[in-house]
Amino acid sequence: MIRYADLDPNKKAFIFEFDNVLVPERDYLLQVYYLFANFIEFTETVPSAKELTDFFKTAFEHHGPEKIFDRAKQAFNLDEKYSENFRKLHFTARLPLKLLIYNPMLTLLQDIVVDRKQILLITNGDPEVQLNKIRQTEWNGLEKYMKVYFANETKPKPETNVFDMVLDQLKLLRKEIAIIGNSGIDEEFALACGVDYLNISLLEKE
Repeated sequence: MIRYADLDPNKKAFIFEFDNVLVPERDYLLQVYYLFANFIEFTETVPSAKELTDFFKTAFEHHGPEKIFDRAKQAFNLDEKYSENFRKLHFTARLPLKLLIYNPMLTLLQDIVVDRKQILLITNGDPEVQLNKIRQTEWNGLEKYMKVYFANETKPKPETNVFDMVLDQLKLLRKEIAIIGNSGIDEEFALACGVDYLNISLLEKE
């Protein structure tokens, strides 16, 4: 497992994605599905919240979040009018449980802070949804030491617009930054930005 001590000591800032790098995206989505299922049970009485939640979980594990409402609509004959409730819930959900950072990533973030280096969160996705996730994450006090950027407010990664803005604001050199991610987009982003890249597969996530 890579530790902070193994990273280049000359780096002054580390850029992270949020979903599936710091926090499992599924932990957010499954709670959104749970809340929606309870709303449907309260409104329509059937299907039961448990039955619909179980369906969402199975559908997510097999197919991911794409068209998951349509799958539930077909399976349970849900009214199409609820698609808007489902969509909005991704923006506004108040989660029953806070989102938890992968343990090794939490340790890494804490070590970065102790060494007085900068933590930058540059995340793709709808800014409102991402902010809702970030606000409901258990940061263990780390939020005071982070700067958050929503790439979609300029252009999504791997486009480098948001990175160029960061360079200008923080007056950093490319060689002083490393990007830590978990996808081809993150890797392509790092390459386009001309900075070092580390895949978290080199870290134990659990």
